[in-house]
Amino acid sequence: MTDIIGIDLGGTGIKGGRFHLDGTCIDEQKIATPQPATPGAVIEAIATLVNRLNIDKKCKAVGIGVPGPVDVTGRIAQVAINLHGWHDVPLAEQIEAKTGLKATLNNDANCAGLGEAWLGAGRNHENLILITLGTGVGGAIILHNQLFTGHYGAAGELGLITLNPDGPPCNSGNNGSFEQYCSISGVKRLSGRDPGELGELAQAGDATAIAQWEQYGTLLGAGLTSLIYVFTPEW
Repeated sequence: MTDIIGIDLGGTGIKGGRFHLDGTCIDEQKIATPQPATPGAVIEAIATLVNRLNIDKKCKAVGIGVPGPVDVTGRIAQVAINLHGWHDVPLAEQIEAKTGLKATLNNDANCAGLGEAWLGAGRNHENLILITLGTGVGGAIILHNQLFTGHYGAAGELGLITLNPDGPPCNSGNNGSFEQYCSISGVKRLSGRDPGELGELAQAGDATAIAQWEQYGTLLGAGLTSLIYVFTPEW
């Protein structure tokens, strides 16, 4: 059976999996994202992980989810929001050269949205939106069972909508974006603590931590409500 490889490129870790064509995962591995996460260093790390997953040389292709917009051809990582120096990087071409596998790119949240629509929580729905919360805030839009990416292939950056035009600057060029308040860095900036530590304090009954999570929930709700008004998804 021919397998394929999926790569999730994140700001702190690179996750990889080997899959049968029915979506069954038969191997998964993770490595740290090089710091600083320059294109050259990250490309070498991805190629190493892909070759490790394709040890028997029987895989057919690799799909890579990147944290930012991709050109309409699925070949160029236009911007990687939380990585260093990523502008119009020919990532697919370079991974093909280093692994011998056909490569294609998409926004990481779009990949997650397609996965949920195919095999996950959205599989019985034609219209849905997905939000990813982590190093950044990402999003995917599924309309009538199709991924919506707009005319240039970069639509659906739901984490970049504006919550506060006078808020902190975002790597996207926006100010006060959804991502600046509801990502890991947003939690750290608003509370001064890592989300894990803040969660533990809240579970222990710390009133300040609970109030900070309530503030986070309000901001998260504001962002989600804006998206629901626009898309009225089923899920």
